[in-house]
Amino acid sequence: MKTNEASVTSLMTAFGRAYHTLYDTPKIFEDTIVKDLITDDEFSDISRNLINGVSFINKEIAAKFQHQPEEILKWFTQIQLAPTTLSRSAFCESVLLNELALGVEQYVILGAGFDTFGFRHPEVNETLEIYEIDHPATQQFKKDRLAQANYQIPNNLYFISMDFTKGFDIQKLIDQGFSLNKKTFFSLLGVSYYLTKEEIATLLSELFSFVPYGSSIVMDYGDATLFEETGVYNRVQNMIQMAAFNGEPMKSCFTYKGLEKMLEDSGLLLYEHLTPATINERFFQNRSDYLSAFETIHFIHAVKKE
Repeated sequence: MKTNEASVTSLMTAFGRAYHTLYDTPKIFEDTIVKDLITDDEFSDISRNLINGVSFINKEIAAKFQHQPEEILKWFTQIQLAPTTLSRSAFCESVLLNELALGVEQYVILGAGFDTFGFRHPEVNETLEIYEIDHPATQQFKKDRLAQANYQIPNNLYFISMDFTKGFDIQKLIDQGFSLNKKTFFSLLGVSYYLTKEEIATLLSELFSFVPYGSSIVMDYGDATLFEETGVYNRVQNMIQMAAFNGEPMKSCFTYKGLEKMLEDSGLLLYEHLTPATINERFFQNRSDYLSAFETIHFIHAVKKE
């Protein structure tokens, strides 16, 4: 990602969530706010670019639906853009809401992008402090969109600009009221692929050196087949190529044992692990559309152990 440019990946992820909320049934993850952060022109431009670009990733689909642009858009979004962002968001927020009942008081969203949790859950305003952390350009882009859409920032939501690939600055959170003594929940969604293994390991070690036992994290990651698996309609390969084209190349993948060891080294216990098959069973069962779990992508919930 270039220094002064907002993340293209963040915008495309937001589009996937918005499209799903507007057009798909049943809902895997409903985000009623995110569409307001994408302008009508952007939504139309992205839709048109996806329709026009389908021939580059699947000539058969382009030919089959050449007179059905809306079906092409549905196919592209449901096959390529939406599956992972919908299911990981649904998983993360289900874990978070359970952790709230177990005493979590702080939520740190790493690589927040266009996350809208703080706006969709006003019921936690008095019980949960939310800290959104992202690259300065992406975060400013989001803040500008919130202002344009006339959204008031909840009093429990704090924006912290940080490039955490260069080191995690805990003081920036403390300056906004973050407590080192409160049980904390972290999310790291759609980020691990773009960091090296060393950067991820360092980040986890830094995060969990600050917070008490019982604090935890949800993250997604690519398994050891990430750079080999093509996926249905070559979608895994397409994902990697599109990320590189947008200046955000994917860098890391893990074996299960490698991931487990990295978590252990950071004092974390792997509490829950969702494979692609498990994700498909939990979130995509009995659908009649194109949506299905992405190959090679796993979700985990890890907890700081005593």
